[in-house]
Amino acid sequence: MTQKPNPLNSIKVNGPIPAHLARSVIEETLRSAILDGRIPCGTALRQQDLADLFGVSRMPVREALRQLEAQALLNVIAHKGAVVAPLVQGDATETYELRILLESEALRRSIPLLDAADFDLAARYIEELETEHNYNEIGRLNRLFHMTLYSKAPNRRLLRLVEDGLNEEERFLRFNLEAMGLGKLSQEDHRDLLRAVEVRDIERSIKLLEHHLNRGVEVITRYLDSSTTQGKKASK
Repeated sequence: MTQKPNPLNSIKVNGPIPAHLARSVIEETLRSAILDGRIPCGTALRQQDLADLFGVSRMPVREALRQLEAQALLNVIAHKGAVVAPLVQGDATETYELRILLESEALRRSIPLLDAADFDLAARYIEELETEHNYNEIGRLNRLFHMTLYSKAPNRRLLRLVEDGLNEEERFLRFNLEAMGLGKLSQEDHRDLLRAVEVRDIERSIKLLEHHLNRGVEVITRYLDSSTTQGKKASK
């Protein structure tokens, strides 16, 4: 029987890792591998396998896995341990409803504190998105654009929750953006949002953000429903 390839073989570790950096190196390495698909959804990550791979004890591995679970990239499942989370967890509409609440509040708190350098950075991400054709990079740039607008919100816990939602969306977009037919449409939303933010129009900015996210949930829900229907037809 052919043995399935081990996703961990895609991870290259260069030399011994200093003890004080072990947790952060493991976390960032696994995070990148999950986001770019080298470690696919449903993969069980066993602590001893990771400790052997990185040449460390299980303690920093355990801490790194906890961080990734907090970022919604892993689920802890009985008898399997840490498992790479699905691309969209639960109901897409409920997920986006929560994102709208969190991101609207982060934007509201951030706008008064943003400066010209923040506006320039957000504009640069839009320009890069306009010409980028690599779907992995599009997901990353989309996340960075939004986080730039939210970045000055003083509530760090709120920002962590917001970034968790954007991480989930980034993973989904990396693997489904082309099939969904998104892309240029979202850039007009981004430009309108940035213009409202630049003039400190908080209420209009929030309305534009809600419109942008609602557009996203409509497209994603339609795509997921279509994929489910096609899968059922194929199985008959």
